[in-house]
Order: sequence, then C-alpha cells, then structure tokens
Amino acid sequence: MSSPTDLRPYLRTLDAETLADLLHAQAERDPVLRQALENRFATQGSDLAEAHRLLDTAVLAGNVEYAAKVGSVLDTLQRLLDAGSQADLAPLARRTVDDISEMLEQIDDASGEVADRLDRAVELYARACVARPPDPESLAAWILEVEFDGPRRPAIELADFASALGEKGIARIKSTVDSVLAEHPSGAKRETAERLREELAEVSGDVDALVAILAAKPPRVDVSLKIVRVLRAAGRHSEAIAHAARALTHDKKEEAPPPEEQPVPLSRKNFDENPVAATYLALRAESMDAGHWVAQRKTALARLRELAAGSTEAADELVRALLGEDRADEAWRAAVRFEASLAVRVELADSRSVAHPAETIPVYRDHVEELITRKDSNSYREAARQLRKLRTVHKNAGTAEEFSSYLGTLVEIHKRKTRLIAEVKAARIAIPKPARA
Repeated sequence: MSSPTDLRPYLRTLDAETLADLLHAQAERDPVLRQALENRFATQGSDLAEAHRLLDTAVLAGNVEYAAKVGSVLDTLQRLLDAGSQADLAPLARRTVDDISEMLEQIDDASGEVADRLDRAVELYARACVARPPDPESLAAWILEVEFDGPRRPAIELADFASALGEKGIARIKSTVDSVLAEHPSGAKRETAERLREELAEVSGDVDALVAILAAKPPRVDVSLKIVRVLRAAGRHSEAIAHAARALTHDKKEEAPPPEEQPVPLSRKNFDENPVAATYLALRAESMDAGHWVAQRKTALARLRELAAGSTEAADELVRALLGEDRADEAWRAAVRFEASLAVRVELADSRSVAHPAETIPVYRDHVEELITRKDSNSYREAARQLRKLRTVHKNAGTAEEFSSYLGTLVEIHKRKTRLIAEVKAARIAIPKPARA
C-alpha cells in the first residue's frame, strides 16, 4: 500500500486567506481540531496579556529584576513571531522599546544588560512591523522622534524597517532629513541627518546618490571599501576597480575638520541658576530651534534627576519637565523612582489607569489612606469616590477579588469611623461581609 501524499508542499503555495478558510471549514466539522485551535488562540491572548502585565510592574523592580522581566517579554515576542502569529505584535514590541529606552535614562546600566535588551527589542519591533505593518506615517514619525529628539538610542537601522515604512514612510523621513540638512545644523543633529540620508539612499537603491554621499566623506579605508562594494553590487565593476585603484594610491589622508563648537543657549544660564521644569522647558524650546537639544537635554535632565533624589519638590519638577516634553511614560517612571508627591502621582495615575491599571493601584490606595487620615467629612466623601475609581482600576487589571479583600481589610481597620463607612455605602460600594470565625 502506497504512503499518503505529503500535501505540505502544495499547502505552502496557498495564500494565508485560502488556508484560513480551509482550516476553518475543517474545524467546523472536527470538534477536536476546533478545540485545539481555540486553545492556541486563548494561549496567545494570555501570553500578550501577561507580557503587558510584566511591563506594567517591571518599573517597580530593581535593575536585575527589570532586565529579567523585560527579557521574558522579549522571549514571548520572539516565540510568537517565530511561530508566525497573526496577532498584531507591533504595539507590544513598540511599548517594550520605549519602556527600555526610558529606563536607561534613569538607571546606571554599568553591566550593559538593559542596553542589550534594547537592541533585541528593536530587532523584534522591526520584525513585528514587517509582519503586520503599522501606519507608515506613524512609524516614520516614531523613528524621527527617536533619531532627532531622543537620547540617540536605540540604534535604528532604516533597512530593517524599510518594507514596513513603504514609499510613504520613506518619503516622510526623507522630507524631514532634507529639511534638517537645509538648515545647516551642527553637532549631533547634523551627524544624525547625514547618517539617515546615507541610509535612505541605501534602502531606495539610489547607487549614484549613495556613492556621492560616501565620496564626500573624508577618505578612509572603510568608506572606500563600501563604495567598491556598492558599485560591484550594482554591476558597475569597471567603476569599482577604478575607485579601488585610486584608494590604494591615495597615500595622504585628509584629516576630518574639528567639530564645530555648539553655542550655549541663553536660557542655559537661567536653568543652571534655577533648575526647575519651567526653565528646563524654556531651554528645550531654544535648544531645539538651534538644533542642540540632544546634548543640552542630557546634562539638564541629569541635573534634574540629581536634585530629584534629594527632595519631593525637586522630584515633582522633574516629572513636570518630562510631562512638558510629552513623555508620560518617562514621567511615571521618574515619579515612582524618586517618590514624587502624592498629588503628582495621583495626577499621573488618572491619565495612566486605563492603559496600565496594575501600575496605578498602589497610588490610589495611598491616596485613600491619606484622605482618611484627614478625618473630616469632605475627605471621607472624596475617599469614597477614590474607592469607586480603585474598584474600576482593579476590574480593568483583572484583580476584582483583590479589591474586595482590600476593601474588607480597610473597613475593618476603620470600622469606628461611621461617617467614612456611610460615605462608602452612599457611593454604592458593596462592603464585604466579615468572615465568620
């Protein structure tokens, strides 16, 4: 009896939609197959939820535990990508990249362990974008923000994101790079723009433009070799040979011009004299106009963090400075690490509780306790309102039972505060019945 024909080569020729239709039809007839597929679907969903939960809580951990938790998230991403998951993994991967980048701004990563996680996260984000391309304009905007407004990390290779960016995203980046170079910037901004211009020429396959960009650089062996490789890859062998010959006979190398000194913004003096959020943001505005913000931000932010370690007021200023830059995640991490005031942490929690509910629970609990200690009717009423909010946050975090336990303990501790208990009941919060002995 002949063995069954191996259908896998044929199945690989079918598009994903056809395969999905065939598999779905068979699953409707085969309960065992359907259950197996449902189990895989549920597992994938729980994997993503667990990955987000790990990121929610990782900020509260120390360096070693943070690296371990982020490593678990990256393992999940890689496993799902390797398995060809149809889930949109780009949002989780992007969040992981942003979280690690912000954490590196706040910690001393002497071992380089967290930085290694960042490199891996960027690689996985690029894969996720290729698998399920996001909006090209949004992706391009993120890359430009990282390159021009961030702390010059993570390192991004445009080639890794080229297919996800498509013509529209590439055009957006090229337009911005051309505009930046037209301003004749200096320092880091110029270096970034020139590097991106070179990468754009590579991903677009514009050999003449790429060779011209490389030829304009100070003569170095690595640059000459790259020109030769580019010309050979384009089939222009005679030009490659001619360039190699010129490079070999070039016995006098030109020295690169010394870097231009960056002018100190006028607002820097004000910040140095009074390092608070307002002067930081004024420095930012002036430095961005001059194209010097990357260098200025590093030292200014380091000063704010140094002060934040010494007082709650300074921690609040750091948080407000980061919020002024629209860096809400970084502001949250700073508030947690430097113990910003409760009022500031509650403000952050209110804007964060929907997307990251688990992170905000301790803040709301602290707020409830603080209100109760005031021992007046208005504070009790506000505490009850905060408890209602906390109940919703617990529900969104999937820990509704934990809220019931917390509330039961709270009521037991403060059972003699009849006005508080009355406000809790008036807020329509079900008070758990005490367990019988």
